[in-house]
Amino acid sequence: MTKRETTILQAAEAMVRQGGYNSFSFRDIATEVGIKSASVHYHFPTKEDLGAAVAQYYTDKFIDALGDPNDIHSSGKNPIESYIAAFRAALIEDKGMCLCGVLGAEADALPESVIAATRMFFVRNIEWLERAYLCLGHTENSKAAAIQTVSLLEGAMITSGAMTDISYFDASIELLKLIDIRV
Repeated sequence: MTKRETTILQAAEAMVRQGGYNSFSFRDIATEVGIKSASVHYHFPTKEDLGAAVAQYYTDKFIDALGDPNDIHSSGKNPIESYIAAFRAALIEDKGMCLCGVLGAEADALPESVIAATRMFFVRNIEWLERAYLCLGHTENSKAAAIQTVSLLEGAMITSGAMTDISYFDASIELLKLIDIRV
């Protein structure tokens, strides 16, 4: 991936996280990046191409930043706590919703390749969480625990964002402890 493509994807990511897939145009991206709209089209011929690429970029970046759950656990840390911290940081530091959470909410109005790339975010996150629960010894229903965790955190982000109050997110984390998810 070129530096220009990365810059375009970062601009698109910020716009989607703030307003959804239909909240930006190629002209908006070009203005933000300081290039001509034709240059955006050169790298991403259609909005569908750009939408799928930004979802894949976001997914790769998020999963890579998490690291391997077994390595986290081996270092004496709880990988589920690391996962929660990544969501919390996105909400507080980035001041934005999860990109694939936003796209997931719009799935019925998105092109198929964008939906597929968005779906991969959830598949990879559930797989990561399942491995995290397994390394913590949560062998019974680790996939269900993974699904519950990502679902609860996505919902907590939405509620906290709508209420502009992080305490809603933090209260949701407490729920994970109550349902014995071993946080």
